[in-house]
Amino acid sequence: QVQLVESGGGLVQAGGSLRLSCAASGSIFSINVMGWYRQAPGKQRELVAVTSSGSTKYADSVKGRFTISRDNAKNTVYLQMNSLKPEDTAVYYCYAKIPWDYWGQGTQVTVSS
Repeated sequence: QVQLVESGGGLVQAGGSLRLSCAASGSIFSINVMGWYRQAPGKQRELVAVTSSGSTKYADSVKGRFTISRDNAKNTVYLQMNSLKPEDTAVYYCYAKIPWDYWGQGTQVTVSS
């Protein structure tokens, strides 16, 4: 059994920063992909950023503002979010492919204008 535990969400003013963390635990041999998705009210879940074997992919809407990083020794992925905008408000979900798809419980990020 694999668990993904997220932390770091909260309320921040526009222009502020937050850092999300997600730690994977359980029966893990190797993690192929780790990353973050988000879902705003009334919208579909969308990719924010993922990392795999040193490569990264970002949504166009967060490029230059968000940075994903990973600590393989700790099976942990981070998302540094800078210059936050109200449209970044969403529930952020950690994702890992180990090799099946696993999701965290979600953490709320609210950006006030």
